[in-house]
Amino acid sequence: MKVELFVPCFVDQLYPETAFNTVKLLEKAGCNVAFNPSQTCCGQPAFNAGFWDEAKEVGTKFLNDFEQDSIIVTPSASCTGMVKNYYNDLFTNTIEHNKCRNIQSNIYELSDFLVNILQFDYFGAELDGRAVYHDSCSGLRECHIKDEPRQLLSKVFGLELVEMKDNETCCGFGGTFAVKFEAIASAMAQQKVDNALAAGADYIISTDASCLLHLQAYIDKNNLPIKTYHLADVLANGWGNV
Repeated sequence: MKVELFVPCFVDQLYPETAFNTVKLLEKAGCNVAFNPSQTCCGQPAFNAGFWDEAKEVGTKFLNDFEQDSIIVTPSASCTGMVKNYYNDLFTNTIEHNKCRNIQSNIYELSDFLVNILQFDYFGAELDGRAVYHDSCSGLRECHIKDEPRQLLSKVFGLELVEMKDNETCCGFGGTFAVKFEAIASAMAQQKVDNALAAGADYIISTDASCLLHLQAYIDKNNLPIKTYHLADVLANGWGNV
């Protein structure tokens, strides 16, 4: 199967290794991966900040950067949720309407695509320790992803996956929310990390790099004995660097 890879700006700028690992996973699952280097952003930051005209401009470029009949896969539930749900607010009854609808039906978050479309969940990954999975707001509420990441993580050799208290509660990032309401966002991160530590976890794993950045910043600031991982990085661990 040929797929086009969308690398979110957050991953591109801060976690490029996650993008490379996504390619490795897709190729190991039997996909032919294409990447358009002119791609940039889905428009979510501008949209969430209320700059809808600017979001539409960026979103129009996104629509033009991909083939509307191609499968698009991205290691980001929040970007997937933006395209699938909020492009309706930007492109309904516009000249991009039909192209938008086609792309909305063809874009997938990585774990959703691997488990539900390819039905591929074993990569030979290895990671020693205990982990909790953080259900990001976008993954859970916008993309309806819950079991898929857990199914993939259950096949990682050496990894014990446990549930933490309030695992469906927001981590506090929320884009500009963490900037405008720093104290609240920090307290929410503390609650999430405390719950992970109470579960005896060595790792917090998620599908959204933005959540992980927020949580890792709190962890680093307080020198806590836990680490964040993107799902793609875990699934490529132990073989992806060979």
